Amino acid sequence: MSQENENLEEPQAEELEEQTEGEETAEVDPLEAARAEAADYKDKYLRAHADFENTKKRLEKDKMNAVSYANESFAKDILAVMDSFENALASMKSADEENSSEVLEKMKEGVNLTYDQLKKILEKNHIKEVECEGEFDPEVHQAIMQVESDAHEAGDIVQVMQKGYMIKDRVLRPAMVSTCK
Repeated sequence: MSQENENLEEPQAEELEEQTEGEETAEVDPLEAARAEAADYKDKYLRAHADFENTKKRLEKDKMNAVSYANESFAKDILAVMDSFENALASMKSADEENSSEVLEKMKEGVNLTYDQLKKILEKNHIKEVECEGEFDPEVHQAIMQVESDAHEAGDIVQVMQKGYMIKDRVLRPAMVSTCK
């Protein structure tokens, strides 16, 4: 048995020597390893930074396009109203040549239809009139003047000079009103 132990110990010793020699040849200078690792991290950083910059540029371009064309649908809808007004103006020119009262009635009807068409487009695009009944609200009304009135309480809206409009919950234009003193 002792001879077997000796035989077993010899190969183990040889393997240990081979491993030690292999480790010495495989062992890399720690400074070179750190430099390689730093270069790898730098490369990854530069790639990530370039990706970030490209994404940032693409998002900025998308944002500019969204802003530029945000009202495209609304503008297309308004063109139909523009056509109606042009037709009404053309009818006015022909009123001089024909019976003016008949043409005037047709124009009145056409203008009313155009007005209704425009109101529908505004509603479709979430644009609504500011309510102007009751108490003055500085968030949506702009007081132009104050008048005395026995029919209204102080701070109530007496007259609307110009309608105000909102898009969703944001004021596009405040209503110009006169209020009671």
